[in-house]
Amino acid sequence: MRAKPRTQSSLAIRGGDGPWFLVNASPDARQQLEAIADPALDGVRSPPIAGVLLTDAEIDHTAGLLLLRESATPVRVYGEAGVERALRQGYPVLSMLERYCGLEWHTLQPRATQPLDGSSLTVEPFDVGGDAPRYLDGSGVELGASGFVFRDRAGGGVVTYVPGLARLDEAVLDRFAASDLVLVDGTFWRDDELARLGISTRSARDMGHLPLSGSGGTLQALARLERPRKALVHINNTNPILLEDSPEREAVVRAGVEVAYDGLEVEL
Repeated sequence: MRAKPRTQSSLAIRGGDGPWFLVNASPDARQQLEAIADPALDGVRSPPIAGVLLTDAEIDHTAGLLLLRESATPVRVYGEAGVERALRQGYPVLSMLERYCGLEWHTLQPRATQPLDGSSLTVEPFDVGGDAPRYLDGSGVELGASGFVFRDRAGGGVVTYVPGLARLDEAVLDRFAASDLVLVDGTFWRDDELARLGISTRSARDMGHLPLSGSGGTLQALARLERPRKALVHINNTNPILLEDSPEREAVVRAGVEVAYDGLEVEL
């Protein structure tokens, strides 16, 4: 059975009160925003979101910001201070966006719960390890990735989103266990997945992603969590869990974990 096509990893979220927010702006942002757009509005010129939150400064999580350049109003973007530096100095997408439609940058503080303007949602960034994007190689900039915990003050739901997971320690697991829904990095099944296919010599861990399988893998840890609904996101096209009839997919299902797909909707 062939795998279902998927766009690149992103999340649209809103609370019981207030508008949508986009978490990471992928190169497929235009297509993804159409799924939540009001038909009466003019597409990207009137984006159906109140802002974009960035878990890191990777190109596949930020290139979609340029698709918002025709917005009729300045684009509101949230991220940690290191993400802003990277997106101004190494890959100046924020400076480009400023010159087109304008930009409102909001700095997120690590491990601090912060309200999202006009919404019942709050967000808490937390460190999940990883390295700076490759375009910063040699710059001396140290920058990892963040996970986000979203809490809804109106409905009480808790969602944790971690599309890039390089470290799975007790602090991360505690946040997972206290969530209603966990959306977790499922990029690679094996640590040497790309090497086996002759694509790259870099391992999953080299690229800031814990593999799903094996001792210390993400799937083993997720299987032990009882409370949250668990789904894998950010799945590379080399990962055999995308094949619905594969033994790897069967292992995921046995662990009580889902494989996310385009259009997955969860209401808490």
